[in-house]
Amino acid sequence: MRGEGVLRREVVAVCRRLWERGLIAGPEGNVSARLSAERVLVTPAGMSKVELDPEALVVVTLDGRRGRGSTSPSSELAVHLKLYSARPDVQAVVHAHPPVATAFAVAGELPNPRALPEGIVFLGDVALIAYERPGTQALADRLGPAAASHDAFLLANHGAVTVGPSLVVAHQRMECLEHTARILLTARLVGRVNELSPAQVAELVASRPRVAHAAGRLPGPARRRRRRDA
Repeated sequence: MRGEGVLRREVVAVCRRLWERGLIAGPEGNVSARLSAERVLVTPAGMSKVELDPEALVVVTLDGRRGRGSTSPSSELAVHLKLYSARPDVQAVVHAHPPVATAFAVAGELPNPRALPEGIVFLGDVALIAYERPGTQALADRLGPAAASHDAFLLANHGAVTVGPSLVVAHQRMECLEHTARILLTARLVGRVNELSPAQVAELVASRPRVAHAAGRLPGPARRRRRRDA
């Protein structure tokens, strides 16, 4: 596990990048990362992510008890805790409202990643989760059945959630989900979406664990910034 100070800075850096890429607006979205087997660091409720301070992040346990932090945890805490409990391998969770991917969710459709090698390798199949009111345990429970077999989720009429073995991977999956949705929407406008063959898909699926592992070893955003500034 990364030191808490480093992880706090990396969560804040991811929040800023989500805003810079137009994947969240205002107080939207939330990000969390594991501190230990039983503790999670999560963004606070109601605060603009572009102005977030590392000290504002909240420590909670997997059973929802709040530890250090003077602010309240994200209203979507139940979703984060559900995914951590279902997936011991998950080290970070990102929830955002990427515009095009969310438009697919509003339409009740999935942006099919099987048309793009990057989508297959990095996202895998995307789960479409039926609508429940945001911020409720009911929404978290909806994700439960799909949690074991998916790394990316579209929440009907709401937004998207991605997970990963590191904060880097969880964040990159959110960017990949939106990029995939943009490409597929454009393909529909100019013609049609041509899927890869089952054999081509199987070959790419086989490489998923290796690619995610390699991406997970990359330094986090805060550390990369310090290296560039050195």
